Amino acid sequence: MKQSRPVRCPACRREHSYVPPEYPCSCGAAVSVPVRWDRDPAPVRHRSWAASWAELDCPSCGRAGQWPQPEFDCPCGVTVRLSAGRPEPGAVRDGERERAPFTPLTIRTGYDAVACAAQFLRWLGFREVRTAVPRPESGVDLHGQGVVGLVDTTTEPTGSREIETLWMHGLLEAARGVAFSLAGYDRPARGRADALRLPLFVLDLTGAPQPVNDPADTLLRDGGGPRHQEPGPAAGT
Repeated sequence: MKQSRPVRCPACRREHSYVPPEYPCSCGAAVSVPVRWDRDPAPVRHRSWAASWAELDCPSCGRAGQWPQPEFDCPCGVTVRLSAGRPEPGAVRDGERERAPFTPLTIRTGYDAVACAAQFLRWLGFREVRTAVPRPESGVDLHGQGVVGLVDTTTEPTGSREIETLWMHGLLEAARGVAFSLAGYDRPARGRADALRLPLFVLDLTGAPQPVNDPADTLLRDGGGPRHQEPGPAAGT
């Protein structure tokens, strides 16, 4: 049985006894999200889907899953969230990372789609994201610190050739590749992106990018920054 820990509400300063809840994995084992007790709890002011879940492997079967972030409702009316994860040696005590909701950019033209994708990457945390003018034929028209982006504004689903082009640009620039498409992706492109761990997003005309594969879900949850893309299989394999 897990022991309770005292947690103080950051709004009213009332102390509560908190016991991390357990959730059933499909293998039947109980999974509990570890809490960073070395970090201060934070009030939830802007709830979002991405920030409400923590990724954790089941300690019994090793299966990756997403579980609710540790939090509780204080009688004062504030939802209090505790930081998930185990303390790392030398980790900076910086509290929980939260982002304001993304502000969509209405898409009327291809240039609007590129501007929307650039704005989205900046919102994720990538720095100095700029667009290429004029737009290159490769479609890789977004560049920033640690990121390159492809924006397919055609009416046909994006294919695997474009995905591999993006991946190659990422390798050359030691950057993470992120793809955006107005018409979605065909099956080979989806499979290739999954193999290369490239995030795929679909843009609708309201300007709200939606993730369509696991790497995109992870990027949306964790945010970006000047981090290098992990090398994947060689193109054409």
